[in-house]
Amino acid sequence: MIGVITTFFGAGRLRPAPGTWGSLAALPAALGVFYAIGVWGFLAATVAVFFIGWWATSVHTQGAEDHDPSYIVIDEVAGQWIALWPVMIGAHQVGADVTALWPGWVAAFVLFRLFDITKPGPIGWADRRGDALGVMLDDVIAGVFAAVGVVILAGLSHAVM
Repeated sequence: MIGVITTFFGAGRLRPAPGTWGSLAALPAALGVFYAIGVWGFLAATVAVFFIGWWATSVHTQGAEDHDPSYIVIDEVAGQWIALWPVMIGAHQVGADVTALWPGWVAAFVLFRLFDITKPGPIGWADRRGDALGVMLDDVIAGVFAAVGVVILAGLSHAVM
C-alpha cells in the first residue's frame, strides 16, 4: 500500500523522467477530484495528499540511504495540485468549466516542472533537508511558485485580450 501511494499508482515507475510522469498523472486525477467534490474539496484533498505523502514517504524511505528515490512521485502530485489552485479557483469563481481554462493547465504543468527541476532558492533548500518532509516541501514550494506564475500569466493574458 505504501508503494502505491508513493509511486502514485505506479506513475513513478515510468521511465524516463518519473517526476514528469507523476506530474502528468496528477492532472487527470486533479480533474476527477474537482468534478467529484468541487473546488473546496480539491483544496482539502491537496492538503490531505501532502500529509499522506509525507507519512508514506517517511515510511517508505525509513532506513534507506536514498531519502528521495526518483520513483517517489506523491510529492509531485501535491506540488502539481497546488500549481493548479488558481485554475480551479478561477473556474469556480466565474462558473466556467475547468477544462475551458486549458492554458492555465499547461502553464501550471510547465511552470511546476521548471521550478521542480531547477530548484531555485527555497525549493533547493527544502530538497537539501534530506528527510521525508524535505521531499514533500520542495514540491510544495515549487507548486506555490508555479501557482504565482499562473496568476501572473493569467493577468497578462487577460490584460492583453
